[in-house]
This record gives sequence, C-alpha cells and structure tokens, in this order.
Amino acid sequence: MAAYVIFDVEILDLKQYQEFMSAVKPALEAAGARYLVRGGMHKAYEGDWGPRRIVLLEFPTFAAWEQFYYGPTYQGLKSIRDACSSARLVGVEGL
Repeated sequence: MAAYVIFDVEILDLKQYQEFMSAVKPALEAAGARYLVRGGMHKAYEGDWGPRRIVLLEFPTFAAWEQFYYGPTYQGLKSIRDACSSARLVGVEGL
C-alpha cells in the first residue's frame, strides 16, 4: 500500500533551499518516491489551516517512507532543510 507524505513548508532562505532540493531529489528517486505536488496555487476552504507551500510525495509503502526519513542520507539533508525552512509534515497510508 502506498504512503503519502504531506509537507507544509515555509522557505526562509531560497538559495539554500534550492541546494537542499538538488540534493534531496536523487535521494527520493532512489527510495522509489515521486512528487505529486510541489508548490503551486492552493486555497484553504475550511478550518484554520493556513498552509504556506504544499509538497506531496508518494512512496511505495509506509515502510519505504520511514526507511527514507530515518535513514542517514535524509537525516544529513534534513539539517540543511531545517536551517533554511520551517516545515510540518505528516505521513499517511494510502489505498
């Protein structure tokens, strides 16, 4: 069953974030993940959620997502991401 990871990201340093993106893309591909949404126009219709930038990833399984997230490659890149952005994220198992 696929897993979907939803990021709500605020970019604080665009140049450094682009460097992070250049490094994380090949790592995501190696993990079997793919982007479904990366930025773009969005609008909240109900509730008080005010997302900043939405990124939606699909992983083959929830285990693949967690292996990627907790693995040494992403944990090394995460420190770069944390230095140039603020993010909230949630993983959910799909159909």
